Amino acid sequence: MKETYHPKSIAMLWLTALIWGFAFVAQRTGMEHIGPFMFNGLRFLLGSLSLIPLIIWLNRKNASGLFSGKLIKGGLAAGLVLFTAASLQQAGMVYTTAGKAGFITGLYVIVVPLIGLFLGQKTGKNLWIGAMIAVCGLFLLTFSGKLMIEKGDFLVLLSAFFWAVHVQLINSLVKKLPSLPLSSLQFAVCGTLSLATSYIFETTQPGAVQLAAIPLLYGGLLSVGVAYTLQVVAQRHVHPAYASIILSFETVFAAIGGWLILDESLTASNLAGCLLMLAGIVIVQVRDFRFRLPR
Repeated sequence: MKETYHPKSIAMLWLTALIWGFAFVAQRTGMEHIGPFMFNGLRFLLGSLSLIPLIIWLNRKNASGLFSGKLIKGGLAAGLVLFTAASLQQAGMVYTTAGKAGFITGLYVIVVPLIGLFLGQKTGKNLWIGAMIAVCGLFLLTFSGKLMIEKGDFLVLLSAFFWAVHVQLINSLVKKLPSLPLSSLQFAVCGTLSLATSYIFETTQPGAVQLAAIPLLYGGLLSVGVAYTLQVVAQRHVHPAYASIILSFETVFAAIGGWLILDESLTASNLAGCLLMLAGIVIVQVRDFRFRLPR
């Protein structure tokens, strides 16, 4: 399918970034009551279930042939990568702030075009300039007085690589598979794996899930059910590197949400790091970025 850049797809990606940014706040709040794997398991399964009525209604005339072998394989692959990325991010957020986690996660925008090089996708030479600036920003954001990165920041940084893999994988899958069934299936896989991991490694107190209900509803219905689906649908028409630059602005919304809702603050050094990371993220693609209106 030929990629275009019409306003609807761009708007979907911006809305996705906004929802994801404030989801960092929900993730931090939810983990005051339940563990990271339990939180992810419930929110992704909730997101998967929320799509089923819409899938059934849209495919009511051809429901029997909806789930093909290719769709199941694609959903399993996307769900496994999603589980890895979400688990590393969620575990890291036990030890770091929503704002810092958002900015570090945003580094996936550097990794997306790097992976694209191995897939034959063209990128501008400004990738390397942006990458160096972003790495300098990461150092200022995560430096704690010792020549080492904090545990939570490292886990979130590792998740950024898998988020980039997920963007590229979704870019490939949506060109040959139906968007909503793919979304629902990958969420179900991720949620199931998360709950299984929680059962092995975590202990959930009675009534804890009810206390985390509001963050779970936001994380499940909006962050997963709505935002991830918007990403899948929008990426049918947007180059993965272009999509990643818009989605990376979740970092800004995460910092705003952490400040407004969780009363989080950044030091002058942290703030400088955030600004450098944001500059690097933008430089990676901004020179070649164009809004192309359909003719």
